[in-house]
Amino acid sequence: MSVPGTIRAAAVLWWINGIGFGVFCIPAIREVAAGRAIPIVMGFPAYGHGPFERVGLETTVPLLLGFLVVCVVEVVAGALLWGGSTVGAIMSFVVLPFAAVYWWGFALPFGPVLAIVAVALTVAGWSALR
Repeated sequence: MSVPGTIRAAAVLWWINGIGFGVFCIPAIREVAAGRAIPIVMGFPAYGHGPFERVGLETTVPLLLGFLVVCVVEVVAGALLWGGSTVGAIMSFVVLPFAAVYWWGFALPFGPVLAIVAVALTVAGWSALR
């Protein structure tokens, strides 16, 4: 059975989230580990100055590494979804609450939007998963 477009589109959205946010974690980790300020990306601080800091949780290397792990899981879930795997769908649902905490804490508004659409597409194509 071929993988429907809804599932493939969901996979792409998970890749966009995982790669799009994950790629900026690497320079942020490097800068924070060296004791420097969070880098500015497209005019915004990369993973700093958001609600985490307002509640007293400073951006640290372990916090950024945790987010990087979440991003990697999103990419892996997307790859499995692309192949029509139910495991990929389940992974994307399981990682979602963890990702949501980081999206909120780092004030990343696009993550939830893409995730809502990805979840809806996955649910719509669920019957075609194996």
